[in-house]
Amino acid sequence: MENLRPNAQRAKNAIVLIWIVLALEIVSLISGYYKYDLLQTVANGGVVTTETATANDTREQIIGIVYLIASIISAITFIQWFRRAYFNLHLKVNHLSHSEGWAAGSWFVPIISLYRPFQIMKELYQETKKLLTRNGLTLDKNFLTSPLSLWWTLWIGNNIIGQIFFRYPSETVEDLIAGTVVAMIGCVTGILLALITVKVIKEYANVEPLLNEIKNDEEKTIIQNNV
Repeated sequence: MENLRPNAQRAKNAIVLIWIVLALEIVSLISGYYKYDLLQTVANGGVVTTETATANDTREQIIGIVYLIASIISAITFIQWFRRAYFNLHLKVNHLSHSEGWAAGSWFVPIISLYRPFQIMKELYQETKKLLTRNGLTLDKNFLTSPLSLWWTLWIGNNIIGQIFFRYPSETVEDLIAGTVVAMIGCVTGILLALITVKVIKEYANVEPLLNEIKNDEEKTIIQNNV
């Protein structure tokens, strides 16, 4: 009879990294506002010294590099938690739609990455809730699938905004101003995404240990045969 593999620390790691990314989103938003103000000065015929422009570019580059590194590490820790959670559910439910490998792989496959991670997350919530309820275990009233749609909408939206920003022309001051506004919108979306992702992880991490109290069909058969 196999117990769940430990996943609490993975949940904590993912949450800590998301908080770091959220902090960097706020820093990026503030930095973006200063850049926007600087560009508006130029657009309105004001004078900006070379030192000021260079300092702005250096600040933006440093923030961008740190943000990229933190985002990559955050993605890794999230996927580690997500895959382990789906693996653990596989130990208790025999009819899940995908292998636990897809909980990691689906994020990297074009087209499939637009919907399958959401399907797996939703199944994770739904099947866990069914299983625990069927076995008479009490769940927190906030353990709902409804926030998942908002979570995925923000994820898709944030990625679209990111693609728009990276492809935005930067030939004129007006282009730079518009691109900066897009980046700032992306920061706001990123902050909201971080908050709801932390909520999703925390809520599932709180109920996941309850799965240890449930026997799957194979385990029940073994117990019955030994009675």
